[in-house]
Amino acid sequence: MNRTSFQQAEQRLPGLSTSVAQFRDWGGNRTSRARRTRCRTPSPPGPPGSASETGSPPNNTASFDRRFRYAIYAGGRQPPGTEGLGAWDDDVADTMTVFDRRAVRRHRDRAAATLAQHDFLLREVGERLADRLDDVKRSFDRAFDLGCHGGELGRLLDGRGGIELLVHADLSPAMVASASGAAVTCDEEALPFAPRSFDLVLSLLSLHWINDLPGALVQVRQALNPDGLFLAAMLGGETLKELRSSLAEAEMALEGRLSPRVSPFADVRDAGDLMQRAGFALPVVDTETITVSYADPFRLMADLRGMGETNAVIERRRDGLRRATLMAAAERYRADFGDADGRVPATFQVVYLTGWAPHRTQPKPLRPGSATARLADALDTEEISAGERATPGPSKSG
Repeated sequence: MNRTSFQQAEQRLPGLSTSVAQFRDWGGNRTSRARRTRCRTPSPPGPPGSASETGSPPNNTASFDRRFRYAIYAGGRQPPGTEGLGAWDDDVADTMTVFDRRAVRRHRDRAAATLAQHDFLLREVGERLADRLDDVKRSFDRAFDLGCHGGELGRLLDGRGGIELLVHADLSPAMVASASGAAVTCDEEALPFAPRSFDLVLSLLSLHWINDLPGALVQVRQALNPDGLFLAAMLGGETLKELRSSLAEAEMALEGRLSPRVSPFADVRDAGDLMQRAGFALPVVDTETITVSYADPFRLMADLRGMGETNAVIERRRDGLRRATLMAAAERYRADFGDADGRVPATFQVVYLTGWAPHRTQPKPLRPGSATARLADALDTEEISAGERATPGPSKSG
């Protein structure tokens, strides 16, 4: 983003007064202003002589995925389904951090130069996201593309939705450099915009790398004008299930341990809870599944690297994946999921989030019992009584 285009955007956006140089220096080093949910997850001692005897984290991806639910769950109580995993404690000084944000930035920086060769998923999901925007019969003057990658969504929009100003933002300076128009480098967990800056916020396949997802959603809602729209697509829990299974089985068989090789993703229920807790009105969450066919698993891995989507989990092993384990995983992938032609599928579950910044003109649910018309009349059918309402009688003692 050059200084001229930045100054033009600054005139349109209240509170956007930080210099371009400061924006580009942020990277992944900022801490979100929003409150984070905190947790402590001690590991029970293992058998004598084992690696977990001293209480170190177990090599168990299922346990890791359950701990991931701690990090994305907003509120001060323990999420359902995680009982027995560890103590829920709001007094812990540090927050649960799942992703290495500096690694996310490095991966995107590395992928930026050749992203156009691997951006098929971004273009496909981006087109579907733009179609959803077309269904909204409204015009949005000022829009914000959160986690823009190389500006793929902006090019697909091309003025759709009545957008006059589209601001791009990404964690990676190299990605931002590829986006046209107004663009800033910033952390999605610490947005640099004043409240009520935008009429529309969009996000294309970036939210799944955010540690403080509850806080990020709250900031998005605050950045919207009243009755502004938030429309996003993120990867869901079934994404890359074939690769996850194959790597886990191969690593356990050859090395006798498990480690997180594929990043965890939020499920639909989690996403719906987060939208409500972030204060969005009329939230809607739905999913689609996109299955991509590959000649072999290595083509899939090359695409993931080319999109900047390789493993950035904090608990990932730093010694890399052994060649023997990698080859065994590829063979298991072909054996378990390959078709008659030898090709293998890769599942991408896309979770779509839609919500509005609250406004007094939005429809509200009616008070129970306040209906003025009968459903039977609307359906032109006969109403069948369920019986008389029971009246509680006096209690009997003795």
